[in-house]
Amino acid sequence: MAKRPVFEEVSDPTASSRPIATKGMIDSAPKGARRGIRLWLVLLFVLVSVMIAIGGATRLTDSGLSIVEWAPVTGTLPPMNEADWQAEFDAYQQIPQYQELNADMDLAGFKQIYWWEWGHRLLGRVIGLVWALGFFGFLLAKRIPTGWTPRLLGLGVLGGMQGAIGWWMVSSGLVEGMTSVASYRLAIHLGLAFVILGLIAWYVLLLGRSEADTMRARRAGEAKLFSMSTGLMHLAFLQILIGALVAGIDAGRTYTGWPTMGGEWIPEAIWDPALGWRNLFENPALVQFVHRMTGYLLAIFAVVVWLRARKSPHPMTRGAFTAMLVMVAVQVGLGILNVLHASPLGLALAHQVGAVALFALIIRARYNARYPYATSVRGTIR
Repeated sequence: MAKRPVFEEVSDPTASSRPIATKGMIDSAPKGARRGIRLWLVLLFVLVSVMIAIGGATRLTDSGLSIVEWAPVTGTLPPMNEADWQAEFDAYQQIPQYQELNADMDLAGFKQIYWWEWGHRLLGRVIGLVWALGFFGFLLAKRIPTGWTPRLLGLGVLGGMQGAIGWWMVSSGLVEGMTSVASYRLAIHLGLAFVILGLIAWYVLLLGRSEADTMRARRAGEAKLFSMSTGLMHLAFLQILIGALVAGIDAGRTYTGWPTMGGEWIPEAIWDPALGWRNLFENPALVQFVHRMTGYLLAIFAVVVWLRARKSPHPMTRGAFTAMLVMVAVQVGLGILNVLHASPLGLALAHQVGAVALFALIIRARYNARYPYATSVRGTIR
């Protein structure tokens, strides 16, 4: 028998028939225009944030009822001449807000409140247009990643609902006996805005990494920290809704002392038997008291979550929760200043913008708990 070389190559006759190894489903799936969609969503996030701020200014300046009809198409253009302005002013003069609160208002004063509401509605139309152009553009180009079409379509559906709820809110202030919109409808309107904002923020974060990287990161996620940050997010959302009730009935301008309310730790007027369950929405003493207590609870819970986050092995996760806690402190400070100064427009808007920043930072921290960035001796691996 002949000797064979030690390093002789031995061919496998069945090798040619074996299937060639392919990438996994995640790696082989269409990636889509992840970066482009992310930039589009960032633009939407900025626009919705500005929309929330302008909506706050519209409420604080009592401008929300200056336009008394819902005209999604024809209402895009403002009054173009004096006759048009007078017609709008005449319509406003028919509602209780003018008759009971602004009977001495002239046309020049009406124009000031009109521009706030018109700007608010126009920005809503712009947001809808930006969403439609982006969504249908990516859809027709077949550049939406697998599984993302329902999510992005859902944002548009929620935006359409927001427009309808906005008019439902405004219409509540046009009936007899009402001089402003119903506070609970205002809370629903603002709450849906924050739902949309939160979803956009979450989608932006998810699109920052590939599906494969995201799934690998999830295996290193911190379940307990994610659960706690989810609870913190829900509590912050509840506080935002209560804040809308405060703004809806000007409760922030009723008791201007701190830490007490009118010299009392629990105000005597906290319950009006004549209002019954409506105390929760219409009693300034109760609404502001609940807002304060929820704020304290939120701050305490944020510290507890931050202490838990300090144990995380991931530097970016710890940093995200520290940024969140700093914003909580800023927001508490802005809340106290608003109380002490009876919520002037500038401070009140800063407080509302602060709520947007805090909500976004909580969502970012929650994302880092769920999908932490791995680290090595060379630093964070993105």
